[in-house]
Amino acid sequence: MKKLIKNGTIVTAADTFTAEIVIENGKISQIGTNLSAHGAEVIDANGCLVFPGGIDPHTHLDMPFGGTVTKDDFETGTMAAAFGGTTTIIDFCLTNKGEPLKNAIQTWHAKSKEKAVIDYGFHLMIAEMNENVLNELPYVINEEGITSFKVFMAYKNVFQADDETLFRTLISAKEHGALVMVHAENGDVIDYLTKKAVAEGNTAPIYHALTRPPELEGEATGRAAKLTGLANSQLYVVHVSCAEAVEKITEARSKGFNVWGETCPQYLVLDQSYLERPNFEGAKYVWSPPLREKWNQEVLWNALKSGQLQTLGSDQCSFDFKGQKDLGRDDFTKIPNGGPIIEDRLSILFSEGVRKGRISLNQFVDLTSTRAAKLFGLFPKKGTIAVGSDADIVIFDPNSERIISVETHHMAVDYNAFEGMKVTGEPVSVLSRGEFVIRDKQFVGKPGSGRYLKRAKYNVNIPFIQDETFSIKQILT
Repeated sequence: MKKLIKNGTIVTAADTFTAEIVIENGKISQIGTNLSAHGAEVIDANGCLVFPGGIDPHTHLDMPFGGTVTKDDFETGTMAAAFGGTTTIIDFCLTNKGEPLKNAIQTWHAKSKEKAVIDYGFHLMIAEMNENVLNELPYVINEEGITSFKVFMAYKNVFQADDETLFRTLISAKEHGALVMVHAENGDVIDYLTKKAVAEGNTAPIYHALTRPPELEGEATGRAAKLTGLANSQLYVVHVSCAEAVEKITEARSKGFNVWGETCPQYLVLDQSYLERPNFEGAKYVWSPPLREKWNQEVLWNALKSGQLQTLGSDQCSFDFKGQKDLGRDDFTKIPNGGPIIEDRLSILFSEGVRKGRISLNQFVDLTSTRAAKLFGLFPKKGTIAVGSDADIVIFDPNSERIISVETHHMAVDYNAFEGMKVTGEPVSVLSRGEFVIRDKQFVGKPGSGRYLKRAKYNVNIPFIQDETFSIKQILT
């Protein structure tokens, strides 16, 4: 059915203005004032902001790790994402050395089929680089539409790749039009420090942070950035947590390198002291990179404001406290790494960022949606409100107050990392390609309605577009 959204304030990465939106056949067909939409369902957004649907570029759903599997799969994870205002996710597809890349992709298609309630795509892990992998890359990019590859610099003997693999991946990405992502921590030194800590009887959750110091994140970030410059390629650093990594990204960008940075809500509002909570409660906050000393938070906020960090991912990777996290009760190295973040990504950034004057409304949209769409080959189909774009729309109440809690969240996991935190601003209704997934804070979507997205190749020029080709506000006035 045709829909007409009226009385809301539209916010894109470029503009903030009052107008009406007409939706037809899953796309935005008109934007303007006093629009005629005979027979349309009228959606009154009075008092609300109207954003493009959020794009979460960093999720791990139904992912095996540490002898267990993440609690949220593509059904519960995307449902929680929708409640939080996210209409597109890009999940990480893990590969196995010695096996065709196609096998891993087929596995992830099977995990997501008939489950996702919003649209989704895949990143692909590169664990090794050889002739077989090189020969598969054109298929992965051109047929599967997977145009981003992730290389782990950590998790020795599990995911970690060597520098040759990273460098050859960067060279291949430049040739084929892909974006290389790195988990930047020095896995070799971390392996030494963790073994030393356990041997000395230091097994509590806090040692997860103490054996992964920020210097090792900064070192790996700088190394990856230098290799990117040498390869004249492009790099996206995931889950930046500390000043040391921000410094290396800023330095690389000042030299003209195509280096991009992502941070996550947990690093903006939580700190290392959470891992010291008694009765093993600190295990709830074990993820990598670890939470840092609190002063790093302002460094990250300033980097978002200044544009040195460009996106906000969730790094959703949820494990139950009871039955999964407690696998490491006597050894922090056995605690499954990850947390439940996907649902509260937009609300936390809005409440702590926009409401407190740290970032603007337009920056909020850029960080949560537009820039990810540009970097990962989805713009302008996704990531903006414009004629011809998919009608992925969030109707957001900027004044609604709530307390984040496991009692009210929609993730499958048995705790919330932000338990008790008061936030202002939350989605009221969420549309994916013009159809309600969330309506008046109730789920009305359908598992399997989310579509797999084949993404365009990385375009070095697109991430720099500031005015989204034109200014809707200027046209209307």
